[in-house]
Amino acid sequence: MKILMLGNEAVARGLWEAGCSFVSSYPGTPSTEITECVAKFPEVYAEWAPNEKVAMEAAFGASLAGKRSFCAMKHVGLNVAADPLFTIGYTGVNGGMVIGVADDAGMHSSQNEQDSRHYARAAKVPMLEPADSAEALEFTKLAYTLSEEFDTPVFVKMCTRVAHSQSLVQTGERTEVSKTYEKNPQKYIMMPGNAKRRHPVVEQRLQALAEYAETASVNRVEEGSDHSRGIITSSTSYQYVKEVCGDRYPVLKLGMIWPLPEKKIRDFAASVEQLVVVEELDSFVETHCRQLGLPCVGKELFPCIDEFSQNLVAEKLGFETQTGIRLEENIPARPPVMCAGCPHRGLFYTLAKNKVTAMGDIGCYTLGAVPPLAALDTTICMGASVSGLHGFIKAGGTEDRKAVAVIGDSTFMHSGITGLVNAAYNESASTVIIVDNSITGMTGHQQNPTTGFNLKGDPCTKIDLESLCRAVGIRRVRVVDPYDLAQCDQALKEELAADEPSVIISRRPCALLKYVKHKKPLMVDTDRCVGCKMCMKVGCPAISIREGKAVIDNTLCTGCGVCAQLCKLNVLHADEEDPV
Repeated sequence: MKILMLGNEAVARGLWEAGCSFVSSYPGTPSTEITECVAKFPEVYAEWAPNEKVAMEAAFGASLAGKRSFCAMKHVGLNVAADPLFTIGYTGVNGGMVIGVADDAGMHSSQNEQDSRHYARAAKVPMLEPADSAEALEFTKLAYTLSEEFDTPVFVKMCTRVAHSQSLVQTGERTEVSKTYEKNPQKYIMMPGNAKRRHPVVEQRLQALAEYAETASVNRVEEGSDHSRGIITSSTSYQYVKEVCGDRYPVLKLGMIWPLPEKKIRDFAASVEQLVVVEELDSFVETHCRQLGLPCVGKELFPCIDEFSQNLVAEKLGFETQTGIRLEENIPARPPVMCAGCPHRGLFYTLAKNKVTAMGDIGCYTLGAVPPLAALDTTICMGASVSGLHGFIKAGGTEDRKAVAVIGDSTFMHSGITGLVNAAYNESASTVIIVDNSITGMTGHQQNPTTGFNLKGDPCTKIDLESLCRAVGIRRVRVVDPYDLAQCDQALKEELAADEPSVIISRRPCALLKYVKHKKPLMVDTDRCVGCKMCMKVGCPAISIREGKAVIDNTLCTGCGVCAQLCKLNVLHADEEDPV
């Protein structure tokens, strides 16, 4: 049966059809839906892990037990999982093990543009790269075959456009696959003596995979009528090339992006007058071609920044741009902003008001950096806020010690705990603020170890943040309601004055959670409103100024009351109340 599927949904279907039994992931756009979709199949155990390193190690454990396993992450998540990755590349697998990694060219929801193909080469692990949903399904199934045939974990590399676009997929049935576990210390215990013996095995495996790449059906030549130019490409770049060029030029479409075939590339280059490499981000394939001694054109034409488009490919290859429908008017920019009723808003207003240096972290609360709040100073990677604050304080980064870390509940569980242990152990007067909105908000409301529910929504162990913080040595732990500005202000001042590490938990559920009941929208007493714009300082999208008066959009307002606390004339009030 053929049906339309998102690329991520197709990967999930491929996992099921291939007989995958175990999935462990950490949510990260654009990879998240793979795990959410595969969790719907009763034959597959699926979980959210605290972080990507744990997810990969758990997937390896399931593989060791003889089951086909999978873990998924976004490109920056692969950094976190790099430690086990490189060693699992040495040990190999038992049951097939597939690693899904999704790159985010264009940085739609990421802090950097990172090309995960480099990890495949560095870890000496094969990587498949589908160009549409049909290939996403088929390549996922092929990855398990390669994993078990060559005794290696295998990457399936997605990107934003393939992950989140739909195309037709031919579905199949599930094949159950299972192996038994047999003790093999020389293969799986990577102490130096064993690791030295495994390294030559890895190199031999890589050579065998390179030979496979020469004849693999996923690397195919598509003939063209004009051999003055030949194009090597993959993934979404392949789609753009075909849309722009059609069948004019020969195309070497690479589905196995590492290891790359040598003879196939040489033969293709010999059949055309000019070799052009079209690839997003880094010059990965282009560099390989040049190492083979092949003259080619790549990054001289195509940028290593941002994602490509049909128009860009058309322009760089000398075709007329695919104009389509263009808007005549200039549309004003719409900067990202925290939602109306967001529980983080009151906390960030308090930080901004007190002119506190704030080390930020990864999550929807990163939007606290956006004006008018502009409350954050740094955002680096998951957990860096807590570790960075410790270093900042120890180095005397601010004489008045008015510096804090701001980290979400899910991010704290991901990689903030160890930073807090460091602050407690090495005794820096660090104030860490955990903004606990009871969910993993940025990636679409996934559960995490602090919510009390697992991936499938079943009740499970709930990590108590207060007890956890005290257990690692933090004596000063307090909880505040971010809707209460006075309470937040008092807690912040007191903890900054303390001569020891402390934790403030700013706790209120995300305003978008279905179970959260909102109050009635606030009203404005326009007769007494003087247009001072104090209510605008919280940056709530439900508030605007029209004709010199505050206006509240009752379709957005959740009645949180944060703005009302800033109004000195008390002109903002609930519908059922009379203005004072």
